Amino acid sequence: MLDAFSRSVVSADSSTAAVSDLQKLRDFVSSGNRRLDAVNAIASNASCIVSDAIAGMICENQSLIQAGGNCYPNRRMAACLRDGEIILRYVTYALLAGDASVLDDRCLNGLKETYAALGVPTSSTVRAVQIMKASSSAHIQDNPSEARAGKRLRKMGTPVVEDRCASLVAEAGSYFDRVIAALS
Repeated sequence: MLDAFSRSVVSADSSTAAVSDLQKLRDFVSSGNRRLDAVNAIASNASCIVSDAIAGMICENQSLIQAGGNCYPNRRMAACLRDGEIILRYVTYALLAGDASVLDDRCLNGLKETYAALGVPTSSTVRAVQIMKASSSAHIQDNPSEARAGKRLRKMGTPVVEDRCASLVAEAGSYFDRVIAALS
């Protein structure tokens, strides 16, 4: 996994030049606390994000929990929840580092082929990832849905500056889109 500093050094080394993109590194450092807040917002709500995404996927496709469906019996449902948590965890790693290589190398490499071999419907998985993307974006902006969360609503209480959050929401969204593209 490469962070912004490692990536700059590797790039400069391959071209036998000095590190030249110092402004990019300054921007990465200045966004550090916001990155940590975004990762914390996702990680502290991970179980809710994943379980809501899987529940939403099942609501849209009831055959998944019927006999012969991919979330039936309970062990398959548990595997589905586990996979959702793994995907979400690697998205947070990528967001923290500002680099998708860890997501590509350790999570997405061969995922579609593995799911095809196991008979997992990728369209349902893609839908669950789309729901996780929307939920994670809301948590990064500290704007989860009060109507749906009810008593379980957790706000981080971090001051949110819209223009600063927009870049992190877009970056996190790009990592989720990367997962969707790998499964499609």
